[in-house]
Amino acid sequence: MKKIVVALDGHSSCGKSTTAKQVAKELGYAYIDTGAMYRAVTLYFLEHYIDLTNPKKVQEALNNIEVTFHRNPKNGRNEVFLNGLNVEDEIRKMYISEKVSEVSVLAPVRHAMVAEQKKMGKRRGVVMDGRDIGTAVFPDAEVKVFMTADVDTRARRRQEELLEKGQLVPYDEIVQNLKKRDHIDSTRAESPLRRAEDAHLLDTSHITIDEQVDFVLDLVASAQVQIELAR
Repeated sequence: MKKIVVALDGHSSCGKSTTAKQVAKELGYAYIDTGAMYRAVTLYFLEHYIDLTNPKKVQEALNNIEVTFHRNPKNGRNEVFLNGLNVEDEIRKMYISEKVSEVSVLAPVRHAMVAEQKKMGKRRGVVMDGRDIGTAVFPDAEVKVFMTADVDTRARRRQEELLEKGQLVPYDEIVQNLKKRDHIDSTRAESPLRRAEDAHLLDTSHITIDEQVDFVLDLVASAQVQIELAR
């Protein structure tokens, strides 16, 4: 079967990454967590006290940033490296979550990351999840899914994820963070979060991860059949 691009967009903590990882594993495709790329940039900006209102400083910082993914043979995870340093655990912390939307809203940041993401997916055979994959990064993706869930479900899932990593964050704080990120992501001028016209809607509020994965795999199978018939 011809390799394709699978684009999963949607709100924070609705299961995008978990679903994307499993879909990629089932297909034997590369998985690219684009949200992690923005988190890595956010970490760099915070560590180097970059003034987000200074375009020159922002661009200089971006010129010094290299974000890569490397598979960890011990746990099988595709982990994020910032300038050669493994930052997988650090970028998942709450203080990064609180700032990432403010960084990713910047046009130079999005331009730099989108360019990198396009390079990563140039040969197809990738599953990408993020906010603008089906609209800006790969508008020609053969399979597009827009994922969402109600905010209470998302907050509960996010709290559970943080607890597993030893981080105790109040539920109300997580809800406010999610609402803030939704607002910034959906109203930004550069590549706002929105459902592509040809994206399939998947509400994950009351379904399991396995059901989410099956939903996407069924779309992939259908797309590949259509491609073969068109040949």
